[in-house]
Amino acid sequence: MNRVGRIERVTKETSVLVEIDLDGSGKVDVATGVGFYDHMLDQLGRHGLFDLTVKTEGDLHIDSHHTIEDTALALGAAFKQALGDKVGIYRFGNCTVPLDESLAQVTVDLSGRPYLVHTEPENMAPMIGEYDTTMTRHILESFVAQAQIALHVHVPYGRNAHHIVECQFKALARALRYASERDPRAAGILPSTKGAL
Repeated sequence: MNRVGRIERVTKETSVLVEIDLDGSGKVDVATGVGFYDHMLDQLGRHGLFDLTVKTEGDLHIDSHHTIEDTALALGAAFKQALGDKVGIYRFGNCTVPLDESLAQVTVDLSGRPYLVHTEPENMAPMIGEYDTTMTRHILESFVAQAQIALHVHVPYGRNAHHIVECQFKALARALRYASERDPRAAGILPSTKGAL
């Protein structure tokens, strides 16, 4: 069974296409018009071993907010679609990733219930190129809302804003990969005592 999601989202502010294959090899084709965001989505696909296509055209003449937000919403919806019935998956995943002086700890539960806990160092540089660093939390909020997962992201320390954000995306990719992989010992089993995820 192919675990592929495809979402097209069109509003007056943006036009977004996201395609994701959870059982891919990390092939990525991303273009949002926001260079650093493209770099982070590339990390998500490559470290998650997801084949990921993202094509976004947004109102960048205003700022990058709508482009970033709507892409994250579509990505979350595509990820949920690709998960399907969740039978036979591990469900839980976690990963800790260092990037030089920064460290990110990410834990995920593909629970069917959206919840985000997010902490990162205060007083970060406000911008990385055209990327507003306050958007990282909003990306995660938007992704979680559509993917319907519980996500805990904690960056206990770091100095460089690029490193602080990038280690979060790398750890998220790995945690999502581990949680969504099929458990050979649980084939045909839904990982929930409730009988639904």
